[in-house]
Amino acid sequence: MNTNNYIDLAKTYVELSNEHNLELIAQMFAADTTYYSSYFGEFKGCVAIHEMMFSFFSRFSDAYWDVQAYRLIGDRSVEFVFVMTGIDATSGEHVERHGVEQIHFAPDGLINHIAVLKPEEVSKA
Repeated sequence: MNTNNYIDLAKTYVELSNEHNLELIAQMFAADTTYYSSYFGEFKGCVAIHEMMFSFFSRFSDAYWDVQAYRLIGDRSVEFVFVMTGIDATSGEHVERHGVEQIHFAPDGLINHIAVLKPEEVSKA
């Protein structure tokens, strides 16, 4: 697969996330995908990740990720800096989270791992 395709896949993942389209997001994951978030913990497998995302979008029904640039890291991985904004339904407060997301792809183009890190954790990862 062309390395630019991985960047395109990462962009598609962010676009679907901004649309809160869990059905199409789920189709991007390998069955054994893992997901780590400094904000929400670790999840293993499509079902657990889907449940976490459903809960997240229920809590932040207007969540939106702003990404300015994507870059390749390694052979099949993409990294980007983001700002996520939304209203927390549990508190009514506006939330703005800064972070770095790394998406790792299997050779077939499916996502096999995502890491969402706080900016200060990137140099430690």
